Amino acid sequence: MMAASIYPEYPPQVTIDQQEFLLSNIKNWSVLNGLATRPSPTFVPTEVDPSGSLATTAPVTFFPSLFPRNCFDEARVIQQGYNQLYAAIARDRTWLKEIVEELIEVDDFIARLWNIHLEVEKDGYVQDLSLGLFRSDYMVHQDIDDTTARPTIKQVEFNTMASSFGGLSTKVSELHSYLRSVSAYPPTSPSLIKPSSLPSNPSIGNLTLGLRAAHTAYGPSKSNPPHPLCILFIVQDTETNIFDQLFLSVTLESTHQIPTFRLPFTRTLDHTIVSESAHRTLIYTPPHSPLTAYEVTLLYFRAGYSPTEYTSPTAWQARLHLERSAAIKCPSILTHLAGSKKIQQELATPDSPHLARFLSSRVSADVIERIRSTFVTIYPLDHSEAGKTAVALATDAEKAVDYVLKPQREGGGNNIYGVRIPDFLRELGDDRRKWRGHILMELIKPPALRNSILRNGEVKSGEVIGELGIYGVCLWRNGKADKRGWEDEGEVLENWEAGFLLRTKGRESEEGGVAAGFGAVDSPCLVDL
Repeated sequence: MMAASIYPEYPPQVTIDQQEFLLSNIKNWSVLNGLATRPSPTFVPTEVDPSGSLATTAPVTFFPSLFPRNCFDEARVIQQGYNQLYAAIARDRTWLKEIVEELIEVDDFIARLWNIHLEVEKDGYVQDLSLGLFRSDYMVHQDIDDTTARPTIKQVEFNTMASSFGGLSTKVSELHSYLRSVSAYPPTSPSLIKPSSLPSNPSIGNLTLGLRAAHTAYGPSKSNPPHPLCILFIVQDTETNIFDQLFLSVTLESTHQIPTFRLPFTRTLDHTIVSESAHRTLIYTPPHSPLTAYEVTLLYFRAGYSPTEYTSPTAWQARLHLERSAAIKCPSILTHLAGSKKIQQELATPDSPHLARFLSSRVSADVIERIRSTFVTIYPLDHSEAGKTAVALATDAEKAVDYVLKPQREGGGNNIYGVRIPDFLRELGDDRRKWRGHILMELIKPPALRNSILRNGEVKSGEVIGELGIYGVCLWRNGKADKRGWEDEGEVLENWEAGFLLRTKGRESEEGGVAAGFGAVDSPCLVDL
């Protein structure tokens, strides 16, 4: 459901000639500047491009989408508080254990991730540092019953793993500024697309600085004799979004002089070993340079977040192999688990004490309340009183229309919306254990907006919905525990907001994941409302 529009008339109407000028500039600038993806097989069949050599303009909007300036500023201001929150959650193994134990009977993926933690914990963790490259996603919410109320931001989800598009988000902001500079946009009244409305986006630089900070914090080689050091990106075998990732790795190499390599998750055991020393250093031997062995300081996971990537015992062995090593992980297995939807539900359930418990000693009371104000109501589907309320809502087609059902999954394509929820739950059967693997979340009601999207060579125009993501960098020390409890709770070493991403989808699309095939990358055109 969308609220009525709160924005001025936008985007401006274009003639056929103006649209062609816009389109040609978008296509040319995008390829010239790396705002690109590998084409999907549905766009360019594999038999046409068997070697995977082609690139195409990333799904992108013609115009920067209108976005309330107060909402944009608020999302950026509270990101450091969110970083603190999830770093604290990832360090609290006792609480995570309680949460995970509610899920392991109904979610085998969560259970097996937790088992990896237990295996490493049994031998002892040798790396006390963790890095988070986070992204907190929001929609603008407009109270449809009070048209005079200012718009606010409401959180969709918090991503702790493989938070993508940090590279392309910088580039799409540059694209829209370029289009304005060459007068590709028709004038509007009042003037909306102007330099003061198009914020620069530092996500490439800031995310890269986070990776560099972890690399530096690792210290010198722990091998004897010492090995050269490197950062290792763990990636999928076939990655259409490769250019987004290359912006980070190339910047690490060219600006910071840090050797950086890409290793497909499926080839982990072929090209890495964990030393038998007490340090358990991770050694990577590039297949193109078999005489040079590197010691890995940091593992940056852009793969391994989905159950579909664990199709054999070898995949689970690979994840355990990496987790038990001395390399800093981005994210660690515990940080990965902290990003589950169940954690979000525990924080946002009415009267939940957890937000204040995690943050009261770390940020001001004002920041805690500002974070709390971004929550919508989220219910568990269990035997608690909140769970009983959720079941009543989710099984009533008239009431379910205002909710979305989410599993503990990263990536697009997994959510069940509105009137489809009761039928989906009936298909799960009477085994309520399966129901507990989901959360019920109140739908956010964004104001109506229009734009045009270029995707796979086609232009589509109409009503759209925007989702703002704010990146955060957080490096922390995990601390130590013994049988008596925590003797050292750890500490946050680095913490900053790192840029933003706007993803826009057609109103008829329920999922906003660009790589999942539903949306487009966008940038905000800030307006004062």
